[in-house]
Order: sequence, then structure tokens, then C-alpha cells
Amino acid sequence: MPAPLPPPEIREALRRGAVIPAMPLALTADRTLDERRQRALCRYYADAGAGGLAVGVHTTQFAIREPRHGLFRPVLELAAEELDRADERRGRPMIRVGGVCGGTGQAVAEAEMLRSLGYHAGLLSLAALARDDDRARLDHCRAVGEVLPIVGFYLQRAVGGPDLSHRFWREFAGLEAAVAIKVAPFDRYRTLDVVRAVAESGRDDLALYTGNDDQIVLDLVTPFRVRVGGGWVERRFVGGLLGHWAVWTSKAVELLDACHAAAGADRIPTDLIRLSAPVTDANAAFFDAANGFKGCIAGLHEVLRRQGLLEGLWCLDPDEGPSPGQLDEIDRVYRSYPELNDDAFVAEHRDAWLGG
Repeated sequence: MPAPLPPPEIREALRRGAVIPAMPLALTADRTLDERRQRALCRYYADAGAGGLAVGVHTTQFAIREPRHGLFRPVLELAAEELDRADERRGRPMIRVGGVCGGTGQAVAEAEMLRSLGYHAGLLSLAALARDDDRARLDHCRAVGEVLPIVGFYLQRAVGGPDLSHRFWREFAGLEAAVAIKVAPFDRYRTLDVVRAVAESGRDDLALYTGNDDQIVLDLVTPFRVRVGGGWVERRFVGGLLGHWAVWTSKAVELLDACHAAAGADRIPTDLIRLSAPVTDANAAFFDAANGFKGCIAGLHEVLRRQGLLEGLWCLDPDEGPSPGQLDEIDRVYRSYPELNDDAFVAEHRDAWLGG
């Protein structure tokens, strides 16, 4: 039985490259779903020009899957409804990615739910298979890929991702159901393992998306050249699937457009390379790099709270919040890089997004 594939226009959008924010979870003070603000976030990303949305991923909080919260399906459904409206309004479909976690049984069940709700692909976390070998992980990927197209995910070790070998990625690239890879090990050596594997596979339809928060701009402007056989093969990151792009999203769209334009030029503009450090510095504040990323979700919430899109910093875990000094760091990057924020864009449209 052939693997399921996204519609042709979605495959083309993935290959062309897009801003795909990883959607945060909007909660009320009593830690229940704030549907009004959750819908406003979806509308923000669509109107900011994002090409897709990732839902039920780390930024959405993995705990939504726990029975005591029961939010996995409701959040997926809500986002799907808003994406339907956005598609109609924009006249072109947004890429719909849903998170897929757990062992094979759980992952297949989540993939089936995503498929039933109209999602195009599953971002496949292998954290639950950290102790398994490559063969078991590939069998897991195949099982999920029989249900839903898959986006591979190289998750950094600091938040539970296993080391994944070049051989694993070489075989993953041969899976018909694989449509993209989010490369997020925060490690240049491991990033090169993935790029080399994809180049060696011969597939030019398997899209590379950066999740390397410490190298966003450099990933997007670097032409990666790999020796294959008797010649050279070049591969590029075409977009980003990022929690970082869940804030200041309209500026992220401008950034990706500039990186795409640079890809066709003889020289990368110095101003674009120079932008790499401020983007990474802002990310360090949002994601709480100084404290091992403990406040990464709360940091994003704080930016959205300042913009009036979220009411507070609440997470499902009441002990999860910003680290000491993190809010001061966010103050600092706001002062240092005012050109990176999209506060004016949000202020112009926020009432309409919140209004229904």
C-alpha cells in the first residue's frame, strides 16, 4: 500500500519553503483553554504571512495529551477550524503540521487523529525511543508513515532528543512518507549529518526546515555542498518550523523572504549575515538559554502577553514559568533590537483577531 502524501499544492509549498510557527497554548488564569485568545493566535499567524502552523508540538505543551487536561483534540480541532477560515480568506492553503509523540501505539493513534482532522503531516518526535536502536526507530517511522505523511525531527539532547546517526537519516530519507525534516539538534556536526544524508539519498523533494534556534539565519543562507559520487550536490534549508517564529512572526516572514532572495544572488548581503547574531540573541532571551531552556515556553508567552495576545504566562504545569532574570533579558533584547519586533503590526490588528 503506497504511503499517504499531502496534496500537490502542499508538497510544493513545503519544498518552496515557509514560516511555520509552533503554536503556543493560550490558557486562562485557572489553566483552562482560552479559546478566544487561541483563535486570535491562529489569526495572527495567518495574517502575518506564515505559510503553515504546527500544533500539538513542544511549544503547545506536551501535557495537553494528559487525560486530566484533555486538550489535545480540542486544540487540534480549534486550529483546524481557524486554518479553514484562513485558507478561504487567503485563497491558498496553509501547511498543517501536528505533533506526534510517544511509543508506536500512541504515535499511530495521534497520526490517525491528525489525518481525520485534515492535517497534512505529523512532526514525529523520537524522544520516547531514546533507548532504541536505529532499526526500531525506522520501524516506528514506517508505522506512522502508513497513516500520515511525516516530518522527521532531530530534537536537541537538552530537551530529550536522542542522538540520531547519519545512517538513520540516510534510511529515513528513503521513506516515501517522509516529506520534510526539522533539523534541531543545536549542533553543526549533527546538522551536517542530516544534510549529507538527504543529499546522498538523491531526493530533491525532501524539504529541510531549520529548528536550530542558535543558527536560524545561517542555516537559511548557507548553500550546503555535499560530494556525492563524482560530483557535488547542493542542498538548502528552505524554511523554519520554530517556536521562535511563534513571536514577531511578520518579521520572520520578512526574514525568510530575504533569505530566499539571497539564495539566488551571487553574494549574501552583509546586512543579512549581520542579522544572525541579533536573532540568536533574542532567541536566547525568549528560550532561556542561560538556564538550560527551562523558561522557553514562558518566554514566548511573555512576548505575546506584552503584545496583548495572551493574558498571562500560565502553563499547564503551575511550576513552569520564567527563570530568574529572564524577563530582564527580554527587556534587553527589546531595547537592543527594536527592528526585530512586530508590535506595531500586532497592535493594528489585535482587536480584530480577538473579536471573533
